[in-house]
Amino acid sequence: MFKKSVPIILFIVFSVSLKAFSQSDLNNLLLKNYRPKSIYHIPVNIPEHAKFPVIEMHSHPYASNAQEIDNWVKTMDAVGITKTIILTYATGTQFDSIINAYSKYKDRFELWCGFDYTDYDKPGFGPASARELERCYKMGAKGVGELGDKGDGELYSKPVKGYGLHIDDPRMKILLQKCAELHMPVNIHIAEDYWMYEPADSTNDGLMNAGEWHVKPDSNKLNHKQLLQSLENAVRDNPETVFIACHFANLCYNLDEAGRLLDKYQNLYLDIAARYAETATIPRYMAGFYEKYQERLIYGTDMGMDKHMYQVTFRILETNDEHFYETALFNYHWSFSGFNLSEKILKKIYCNNALKIQRYENKK
Repeated sequence: MFKKSVPIILFIVFSVSLKAFSQSDLNNLLLKNYRPKSIYHIPVNIPEHAKFPVIEMHSHPYASNAQEIDNWVKTMDAVGITKTIILTYATGTQFDSIINAYSKYKDRFELWCGFDYTDYDKPGFGPASARELERCYKMGAKGVGELGDKGDGELYSKPVKGYGLHIDDPRMKILLQKCAELHMPVNIHIAEDYWMYEPADSTNDGLMNAGEWHVKPDSNKLNHKQLLQSLENAVRDNPETVFIACHFANLCYNLDEAGRLLDKYQNLYLDIAARYAETATIPRYMAGFYEKYQERLIYGTDMGMDKHMYQVTFRILETNDEHFYETALFNYHWSFSGFNLSEKILKKIYCNNALKIQRYENKK
């Protein structure tokens, strides 16, 4: 009797242990390790290259040597990128060195410089910085950027950062006027997406990035609303200067407000760089937004120079695919869907709107 019961008892113990182990394992699963995989048998379309030629309007000097630049150009050829705008942040000898590094491919890369903030906290700031801007222009700079303000002032330009200087600061006026004179567009990163301002807790659906990029409340910093107001002030007060608010002006959570700015200011564009994950969760709304503002949105990536990265952006813009993941690329747990944009819209986003900006650059 005892011997007959042993297998049953062992089975029960094993089953209970397995259940307890699985439950324990689930309870200890970290959000950063959550990697869902879709089980839906639905269409999968990953474009090898863009449907139309592309001008990539938001990249950086990722390549560290001549071989990497050569390889980048080969990747651009493979995926359909005709030209890449390199936002260097740099002035002075740093800018000159980047110009020299990319000089082999002058027709494939266009370089933009930063602002020189040397002595910005002293009386008389402005004329020397404007002269450096003009020098960079003569060296080949076609625009300025990426400027960046996440509350403390301009923090991207090299080698001197402009802490305390916001884009609407009166001290910036001479530089923005010089940009208009030289027909140099200004690419600016304002704030962060709103997930980063929300509590980094269980209610934040962007927690996987919101925790890392969390913006702590600080009365000494401009908040999200104030930063957007500083952008609007600068765009309003410098109507001859073309501004590109990158990353949808970090208004992915409220694109109605982004639309309001586009409706009001004809000298403002938005680039779509590095906000594919934040917008591919709302594909029907985004398709409508692209339809309405097709003249004012420009393609960019801001995510390196990998072939797969480009292809993912094309998949989101071009296809009707649903419920797919790119966690390694974007670090979000949520799934994406494509926008299935029309050919007319794609041509404008990929190239034609960038050509409008380049015509502005080439005005004499």
